[in-house]
Formats: sequence, C-alpha cells, structure tokens
Amino acid sequence: MADQQWLSEDFLLSTPTARELYHGVARDLPILDYHNHLDPWKVASHHRFSNLTELWLDGDHYKWRAMRAMGLDESLISGHAAPKEKFLAWANTVPYTLRNPLFDWTHLELKRYFGLDVLLNGSNASYVYEHCRERMQQEAYTPLALLQKTKVELICTTDHPLDSLAPHQQFTSAELKMLPSFRPDVFLALPSALEFQKNIQRMKNEFREIQSAEALLEFLIERIDYFHVRGCRIADHGLAQLPASNSSITHSMVEKTFQMLCKGETPDDHGLDAFRYYLLGGLCREYARKGWVQQFHLGAIRNNNTLAWNIRGADQGYDSIGDWNQAERMSAFFDSLEKEDVLARTIVYNLFPAQGEVMAAMVANFNKGPLQGKMQYGAAWWFLDQKNGIKNHLDVVSNFGLLSQWVGMLTDSRSFMSFPRHEYFRRILCQVLGEEVEKGELPKDATLLEKLVQDVCYGNAKKYFPFD
Repeated sequence: MADQQWLSEDFLLSTPTARELYHGVARDLPILDYHNHLDPWKVASHHRFSNLTELWLDGDHYKWRAMRAMGLDESLISGHAAPKEKFLAWANTVPYTLRNPLFDWTHLELKRYFGLDVLLNGSNASYVYEHCRERMQQEAYTPLALLQKTKVELICTTDHPLDSLAPHQQFTSAELKMLPSFRPDVFLALPSALEFQKNIQRMKNEFREIQSAEALLEFLIERIDYFHVRGCRIADHGLAQLPASNSSITHSMVEKTFQMLCKGETPDDHGLDAFRYYLLGGLCREYARKGWVQQFHLGAIRNNNTLAWNIRGADQGYDSIGDWNQAERMSAFFDSLEKEDVLARTIVYNLFPAQGEVMAAMVANFNKGPLQGKMQYGAAWWFLDQKNGIKNHLDVVSNFGLLSQWVGMLTDSRSFMSFPRHEYFRRILCQVLGEEVEKGELPKDATLLEKLVQDVCYGNAKKYFPFD
C-alpha cells in the first residue's frame, strides 16, 4: 500500500483554502483538452487495449528517457521485447523516479483508472500487470470510457494537413466531442529536405502535383477549408523559432528554396527562413479569416541524438530545450499580421524557462478588443509541465498578463491515461492561491477565488475556442 498521507484526497493541498477551492470548485469541472496527440482512430474504433504496456507505455518518451537513464537495454524501451517484459522494466524503474514528476503521475494514473493504491516496483509489477490486463477486458477501458472517467468533454487531436479526418467523421458520442487540429509542420519545421520531398510526392499521389511555392500555399488553404468543414478551429505549429521577417525576401528566393526542397536538397538558412515566412504568413492570414485559434510551440531542439534518430526516427525521447532568441522574431511576425488586421487569436508556448517573461510580455503587445485574452502565453509545456514549472508559469501569466483570462491546462499527450495531468495542475493552482490567501497576500473572498478557479480550469477555454 502507498503512504496514506501521500496521494491522499488532499495531495498537494496544504491549506484550508486550497482544499476548499479544489474539492469545492476545481475537482469536478469538465476537461477541454484542446491540444494532444491521441490517436483518433483508437477513439473512433472503440479500440480495446490488450495490456498495460500498449495503453500506458507505448510512445511515452517521458518514461523512455527515465528508463534510458537507468541504463536499460533499448529492446525493453522502444524495442521488440514482449509487452510484459517492458512493463516489468518500467516498474523496476519507478522507485528511482522519486522527485521526478513521473513518480506522482504514475501512481495517480494507476489509482484513478485502476483503483490501485500501491507503490509500483519490481516486487508487485507482475500482479499490477495482470490485475490491469483483466480489468481492461471490460467496456470501461475503451478510449471513450477512459476519457469519460476523468470528465473529458472535448479533445482536439493533432493532424497531418493531408489526413482524411475519417475517424473524426466516423466518431459520434453524446458525451465527448473529438475535433481535429491542423498541423502543417511537415512543410514548415522541415527536419530534412527528404521529408519535405516525401510529402510533396504524397500530395501528387493522393491529390495533384504541386510545382511552386504559390501552388503549395493555395493547396494548403484548400486543406484548411476541408478541415474547417469537419469542425477544425485550431492550427498548431511546432517550430524552433518563428521565421524572420526580412525586406530582402523575394518571390524568386522563395521559389528557388521550394524547388531545392522538392529535389531533396537542403537550402541555406536564409532561403529556408524566406520560404517559412512566406508559407506561414499565408496560412496565418487564412486562420484569421476563418476565425481559428493559432498555436505556436516554440523552442524545442529536436532529434539531438543522430544515431538514435537514424535508427528509430522522431518522437522517441531525444528532443530537448533549445535556447534561441525569440522576442524579435515574435515581434516582427505578429506585427506584420496585425498591420494587415489578420492576426488571429494566438497561443504561444515556451520551452526555455528563462524566456517565459520574454514571451508573456511580447504576446501582450497584441491584445485588442473586443475579445478578452486574445493573445495567450500557453500552458507550461513538455519539460515544464511539472510542479515547479507550473508554479513558475502561473506567476508569469499573473505578472505579465491576466490569470483571470488564461485558457488553462492541456495534456499534449499520446496516452489515454494522461488526463490526471489536469487534476495535478488544478491541485497546484488551488495550492498556489490557498497559500497566498493564508499569508494575507490575497483576500479570502470566495466569490473572487472561486470564479478565478472555475474560469482557469474550464470557463475561459470554453469561451475562447470557437468550437460551437
């Protein structure tokens, strides 16, 4: 059994006010998870998971990084070991994650989804695996049922611009809305010219041949129309930086870069920036015309381990925090759109903690009525979605903007068991407010405090995103 004082009903809640706010307001609010990487086909097909490794470990690079730190063989992590072997390897790792957020998340998820109040380790791993495998045969462990268990009202998946969105059209539920998000990174982030070339070829095979940068932009705008009709209201972009605005950018430079990429050749940085600026600017204008929300996840330096990337590909746990300068590019890019009155509702996520204040201050320059909180400093993301990162983020949002207008947390996850992350966030939010009330730094005014908690956890997102 786990320590009854740890992970209790009052986990992370050390003051009476914190406990009142969490249990009385935050705990039972629905969840709008407006950004994640869940597989929409698993939702639409009511997929039945065969074991805990498939449900919980596959694709989870947070856990994979911890297992690599323990020196485990890669076959037990992302390789071809049997599912139970992989789970036993993870269970043996868990005791060594003490003080890492994985320790809390792991046990919170086991408790919320399977009712298991244990400290997972090598001794009880086999029991936990078999107990969960038996439970997973029940209808209560389909993706829809798992989402309902944590009161998820809406999810927005992250979708390739060429996807058919068939699962979104196929899925119907009175309890859950599943909408797509438009993610054109394959034409913007450009991890390699060969990847770009592959997607241009896919467009030719499935749609039509694209022979110029202008034709590519026109086609992607058509895809935005396609997504819009199918309920999409969000675009998302994972970039190291926004592209630089430069008066020397010419049409011929953009076209030359496009032709090089189509041949699998790598242009110079100036050419790539020109191409990105042209393409992203055109897409952002269309988002504004459609009334969408645009999201920018900035600052990740990806695929650092070339040997591992060559063997296993992207999203395998070899990405990290980059330290690029962001302010000047953000200023120029957003200003160029604002001057044309085509700056859409915008959320900017930061991965480099030293730049939190920089980004929060910058986005606030472009707020404009009548919309409240038009420009958002997005939730603590990826490496920063742990206790300290969330607390620091709440301070930045409060000091450089209005916490009362902030749209709250998301999972950014590939796992259907990740939704207690919202609980984790809500407990931290209530604890921060409760501590400040007890210190006399905030008034003990139930009306003020309860409205703030309700809005940050649910109400602001409900109002901000044009889903209805």
